[in-house]
Amino acid sequence: MTWALHHIGYLTDDLEAEAARWCADFGYQRDGEIYTDPAQTAKVCFLRLQGADHWLELVTPDGPSSKLAHALRQQSTFHHLCYEVPNVAAALAALRERGWLPLGPPAAAIAFGGRPVAWIMDQRRVLIELVEAGEGPYQQRALRAPK
Repeated sequence: MTWALHHIGYLTDDLEAEAARWCADFGYQRDGEIYTDPAQTAKVCFLRLQGADHWLELVTPDGPSSKLAHALRQQSTFHHLCYEVPNVAAALAALRERGWLPLGPPAAAIAFGGRPVAWIMDQRRVLIELVEAGEGPYQQRALRAPK
């Protein structure tokens, strides 16, 4: 299995203010629009540093009943790591054999042009997102392509 860091997920209650802070403090640039994903009950936007091989994903609940609302109330800002993999189902199976718990079946993600994503957690409550490589926005290979 090939694992490539795709993005670091950061939870916030204000996407615009948080994006402005990361851009001003560290030189990130906005990369695309804000996406609303009803399946994830979230709004997300991606930031990128010049020359980086991954993104910073800012995530906010899309309302008070969002799956993310509790974590935000707990002031948990670092949320997850996401890895791009050739096949999400195979990656889930491999991690499950190592004791990780899938949090549901793969689902199409709006921000990734419908490519499958899945969530998995270990006993320490480390949260990992998997996104399948392929066509659509936010492809790892696009970051590594010569300019």
